[in-house]
Amino acid sequence: MTLAPFVQILGRGQGRARSLDQDEARAAMTAMLAHDAAPEAIGAILMLMRMKGETAQEIAGFAAAAKASLGEWVGTRPGLDWPCYAAGRTRGLPWFLLSARLVAAAGVPVLLHGWNSHQSRGASVRTTLPMIGLRVARDPTGAARDLAHDGIAYLPLEALAPGLMNLLRLRDTLGLRSCINTVCRMLNPGGAHAAVQGVFHPPYRELQADAGALLGLDRLSVLKGGGGEFEHHPGKDIALFGLRDGRRWTGTAPHVTAGHRRLADAPSDPQALAEIWSGTLQHPFAEAIILSTAALALDAAGVDAPHRTARALWDARNRHIAA
Repeated sequence: MTLAPFVQILGRGQGRARSLDQDEARAAMTAMLAHDAAPEAIGAILMLMRMKGETAQEIAGFAAAAKASLGEWVGTRPGLDWPCYAAGRTRGLPWFLLSARLVAAAGVPVLLHGWNSHQSRGASVRTTLPMIGLRVARDPTGAARDLAHDGIAYLPLEALAPGLMNLLRLRDTLGLRSCINTVCRMLNPGGAHAAVQGVFHPPYRELQADAGALLGLDRLSVLKGGGGEFEHHPGKDIALFGLRDGRRWTGTAPHVTAGHRRLADAPSDPQALAEIWSGTLQHPFAEAIILSTAALALDAAGVDAPHRTARALWDARNRHIAA
């Protein structure tokens, strides 16, 4: 299918151009993922959308088509979808990985998926996974197997959706971020009923909440998090946007620590992730990041008394990191 009609819709000129509706966006993404899609047309669509700003209908249509291209998820399904696509940066170590482990310990299977191994400075999500006993799944079947065995899995985008990965990598050619970053966050490959999402730019909180509603998500929490990941700064009151029972919802993540601190003020040595989990290192600020983020994720998943539950799970956590 040619992409020309979609370029025409978006680029007709002042007063004539318009956004794609959800069905058009789904058809456009289906065509962009085809092996014979014209790269010039793909670039035109992505940059025209960047110039005007994406709509929830466009993001939902793109995400629905991208998910349909994956095929049916087979095996254990996640209870919580946790995308991590913020270039691996969390203004420090990815403490949210330990938060995800706590959520899994609560009996909520957590699917992490993302693209983070390209980070050039510090510790990426991908490189720190082995330090805290998590594996990188080779494919969706392997991720489902990890969910069944460990209650948590990490599935890299290149193993999940190579075609979408190619679109995401167009940033290297175009020199600019595109809406594909947002589409990846909305992908929810395992069909979880709940999701958490981080953003770097605040306007995307409502955009992603509205797209989630169009995609039929039941529960969703979106925040402006550390480096764009779903990671709460415990020293700040942070606005939350999302869904509860499929309807728009807003809330606040209150501060739990005093004083002005940056996320980067927590330990920076990647080994600290394992040491804090095992208890050989105590760092109140890092623990506050982990616990407050876990509580928000537990709330998104519908777990009662999320703050108390996060604390109880932390106090009872496994003291030994698997090799």
